[in-house]
Amino acid sequence: MFSKKAALPSAGPGKVIKMAPKIAYRNLFHDRMSLIVTLVGIVFSVVLVAIEVGLYKGSESKIATVLDKSKADLWIMPYGTKSFDDPSLLIGHEKYAALSTPGVLKAEDMMVSFSSWRKPGGGKKSFVLVGLDWEKGETHTWGLEEGTEEDLETPMAVAADRSYLVDLGIEGRGEYAEINGQRVKVTAITKGIRSFATLPYIFTPITTARKLNNASPVQASYVLVTLFKDADVESVKKTLTERFKDGAEVLTHEEFRARSIKYWMFSTGAGLALITGMVLGAIVGVVIVAQTLYASTKDHLNEFATLRALGASASYIHQVILVQALLSAVLGYAAGMLLAMLAIARLKVRVPTLTILMTPEIAGYLFALTVGMCIFAAITAIRKVTRIDPAGVFNR
Repeated sequence: MFSKKAALPSAGPGKVIKMAPKIAYRNLFHDRMSLIVTLVGIVFSVVLVAIEVGLYKGSESKIATVLDKSKADLWIMPYGTKSFDDPSLLIGHEKYAALSTPGVLKAEDMMVSFSSWRKPGGGKKSFVLVGLDWEKGETHTWGLEEGTEEDLETPMAVAADRSYLVDLGIEGRGEYAEINGQRVKVTAITKGIRSFATLPYIFTPITTARKLNNASPVQASYVLVTLFKDADVESVKKTLTERFKDGAEVLTHEEFRARSIKYWMFSTGAGLALITGMVLGAIVGVVIVAQTLYASTKDHLNEFATLRALGASASYIHQVILVQALLSAVLGYAAGMLLAMLAIARLKVRVPTLTILMTPEIAGYLFALTVGMCIFAAITAIRKVTRIDPAGVFNR
């Protein structure tokens, strides 16, 4: 019979704890095939979830592409507007009502409308016309690759994105087309401005947008309100809401952005496939890692029983298994993120219109998810070890 002192003659409590990573390391790398299976499961899960999360965040970015480029503390919009791409026209007095409200520094109009583009060679294409008032506001056409804002100030001038030129039936600057039956000239080309709904964004000064939509000189789809630095956003929002009653709605920038994303990603069901992919990736990873850790633990039950018989506590055995799971998580995450970044880079080259975002913040969340997945998987192995009878080692 072994006593605790005889089992570990030169190891104090601190040294015993330090041995846990060493035992976990040897258990993990002893069976290379089992380790490979475990890592493949984690890598598959990390790659799948990384790409799905990147696509989801990329879709959010597309939905809010114009919103994020607009400098506004509050948005005034027609009552019941579901998203930025769900436009209608305000009555026309909202900008002046906002400017007369305490706390408001300035306000600018923006017109957004679904319009029809008649191609020079024939045929039509639906698109989203965005009219900006950069002379009186801060929202400018960005991503200009060819042409300038001065070029857009010429009569009936518009800007189109390079990625949509084929869809619009044009080759570049200087070409003419028709919008809602009126002749326009493409005087500028942008790059990288794409919409979630796959409809092109066409930018123009708000005066031109009003002409193309037969709107009055004071009408707009949105009024972008900028407040003084010391103004209380909620207080000004409440005042404006009371002024407009049911005729218009006032939202903060964050509220309008969240509403637009919620509408496209959930109300239309577009985000369901992406979310399902993320969940399935995590489930596959948990199942594979749980099975592998359970099998590995089961194969080493006699060793764990020996450790228990030599005086190791149940918590010490649990620590060995958790360290083993953490090692698997780190190795699998490193390999998975490397493959995910390569896959994302490859997809961007092959499909330039695809938007996949991968930021340090997302990578951090994925690492936390991987660690949590492996720890959760280790619980199944821990439950098996908890039922070990130390005396069983002497029956062998």
